[in-house]
Amino acid sequence: MEKIYTKEEIIEKAKEIAHMIANTEQVEFFKRAEAQINENQKVREKISSLKSLQTQAVNFQAYEKARALSIIEGKIEKIQEEIDEVPIVQEFKQSQVDVNGLLQLVSNTIANSVTDEIIESTGGDVLRGETGSKVQSTQHKPLS
Repeated sequence: MEKIYTKEEIIEKAKEIAHMIANTEQVEFFKRAEAQINENQKVREKISSLKSLQTQAVNFQAYEKARALSIIEGKIEKIQEEIDEVPIVQEFKQSQVDVNGLLQLVSNTIANSVTDEIIESTGGDVLRGETGSKVQSTQHKPLS
């Protein structure tokens, strides 16, 4: 008989996997890129301007000043584009995509593996995605 795991044991394994992910090349690159962005005076100034404009936008929105809001939104978009043009920012955003992709891959692998194990353990058909009880119920239909 196979071992039955507790929720606590599964959480412990999940923490191990999280530790492994946190120590991958993708995450290391993400951390280095973030540090370089924080050290980049030009980017820091643009981010500061962006935050200030976003605060103004919220205020204009609250006071229903549509024209002023539209102007501020244009400035926000321009600064956002300038920030996005900085190579390290592009690399940082790509590293976010890479890390998220890795997390999604792990999540999908777990979900698919659990489903396959359930199907296999019930004598089902993995290719059709049917558990054993579904396969058996379709084979034993009463004749009418």
